Amino acid sequence: MKTFTATPKTIQHKWFVVDADGQVLGRLASEIAKILRGKHKPDFTPHMDTGDFVIVLNASKVVVTGRKAEQKRYFNHTGYMGHERFTPYATMLAKHPERVIEKAVYGMLPKTTLARESLRRKLRVYAGADHPHAAQQPTSLTIRTTSE
Repeated sequence: MKTFTATPKTIQHKWFVVDADGQVLGRLASEIAKILRGKHKPDFTPHMDTGDFVIVLNASKVVVTGRKAEQKRYFNHTGYMGHERFTPYATMLAKHPERVIEKAVYGMLPKTTLARESLRRKLRVYAGADHPHAAQQPTSLTIRTTSE
């Protein structure tokens, strides 16, 4: 028996659409990261891009548990000494709801070139319920991550 290694010829990429309405942010992000990486497939190969494309809808309706809505902050550094900027979760969700999910998924992926490229190329996040990817015929994906 030989270990199977995926090659560019054997990799098949699919498109999935996920509705984030009422979903818990961290649990949703970990499932999306798993799909982007390709870990849900039996032919997963760590050094190859075996993952699928993910379209996330209703990013503005994602929820967090506990007191994270009041306490969570996003860090940014301007490049100057002492110029750290912190954006509260509520402000980020109001102004840029796509970035909330993108940053959460980025945190779940390994910090490698392959992961950054798959995040940039294969994750599409939209604040509303419409998306321009009907031609790709995405499959609806149900992720059971709602808060109890």
